[in-house]
Amino acid sequence: MMRMMLRSLASLCVLAAAALAIPAQEKRILHQADLSGRAHDDAHGFQYDHDAFLGKEEAKTFDQLTPEESKDKLAKIVDRIDTDTDGYISHAELYSWIKHRQRRYIAENVNKHWKDYDNNQDGKISWEEYKNTTYGYYLDEEFDDVEDKATYKSMLTRDERRFKTADRDGDGIATRVEFTAFLHPEEYDYMRDVVVQETMEDIDKNGDGKVDIAEYIGDMYTSEDGDGEPDWVHTEKKHFSEFRDANKDGYLDAGEVAHWVLPGEVDHADNEAKHLIHATDTDKDQKVTKKEILANWNMFVGSQATNYGEDLTRRHDEL
Repeated sequence: MMRMMLRSLASLCVLAAAALAIPAQEKRILHQADLSGRAHDDAHGFQYDHDAFLGKEEAKTFDQLTPEESKDKLAKIVDRIDTDTDGYISHAELYSWIKHRQRRYIAENVNKHWKDYDNNQDGKISWEEYKNTTYGYYLDEEFDDVEDKATYKSMLTRDERRFKTADRDGDGIATRVEFTAFLHPEEYDYMRDVVVQETMEDIDKNGDGKVDIAEYIGDMYTSEDGDGEPDWVHTEKKHFSEFRDANKDGYLDAGEVAHWVLPGEVDHADNEAKHLIHATDTDKDQKVTKKEILANWNMFVGSQATNYGEDLTRRHDEL
């Protein structure tokens, strides 16, 4: 971690503030298009489904709720999803809801960081503002106060490359849309090359320009001594061989990685809507009722869902 030079209390405060300024979640492209950072493995829990159905950040607060409270709030959510009020949740309605939660997460994430970086409050964020807020103390010290100097220099280079790509007019200043592209490049077609490049840099540990199956699995799972691999790891190995590795050469090249990680190639929200309906549609009519959803409440919310204790007190037009 950080090796702090004990110079003064003021220096310690600046160092701590600078460490907090670097948002770790923005340093890594998200493979699941912001639905969840968890493995989709229903045999071992429904955390992915909770995140997808109600948003990653919001999915944390149901831990404090009883099953009865969870079901009550879920019932109210179902009423919101049923936009045509016909008593059924169709694939289109559920898909729209999941996309809504995804967009809301992105907007709230951008808003959360915006005030930290727009130092002059001009409604824009320059590269200098972002760089100085994020790395200022370390830049002054040439990264001598961090344990892994090379890593932080690499992060700075990577941030600058991503920022310049997001800055479409090249003026060195990000509008809110451009800053959103910077924080969430997987959501923008013109950021495609950055998404692929960063993913390759993260996963290709031996630097040979391609991803083998060990690197692919190692990015998602690290085995503990004596522990057997969970079923989902075996499934991912099969996916690697049968689907990801399109040319069957034993590796993923940049094109194959793009097909894997880019949401434009795979619509995760669509897949999740289909998955939830298939799992809960007991009469197989391709749509679900509130009764069917509540019978499977743990799949949708369980003990982790959203801050609907707060959301449900808001005006409907705020959602």
